[in-house]
Amino acid sequence: MLRKVAMTAVLLALTVSPALAEGDAAKGEKVFRKCKACHVVDKEKNRVGPHLVGIIGRSAAGVEKFKYSKALKAKAAEGLVWDEASLAEFLKAPKKYLKGTKMAFVGLKKQDDIDNVIAYIKAESSK
Repeated sequence: MLRKVAMTAVLLALTVSPALAEGDAAKGEKVFRKCKACHVVDKEKNRVGPHLVGIIGRSAAGVEKFKYSKALKAKAAEGLVWDEASLAEFLKAPKKYLKGTKMAFVGLKKQDDIDNVIAYIKAESSK
């Protein structure tokens, strides 16, 4: 009986957990044009926003010498590490995901755009 309950829990977790769609990096490069004014993805150079090199797996507020908002520093203190899921939620609606963020961008409306830009960031920042 216990084994059956454990198997059911595993199956439920697999069906409830959001699957991260694979994006298209080439399409994501076009979407990233909206981000270029503030972010760099291929070198460790900050602009209005921090560089995005190695963002997947990096602690929030993890770029040295960048002045983050108090809200993002607080999330970092709580242990936020950027992964595809948290980055997707942030990109959907930055101010909703993180009240008090300095990021002025309103967000990406289409899930395909989010998936594609994450694929592009992953591809470019790992070179």
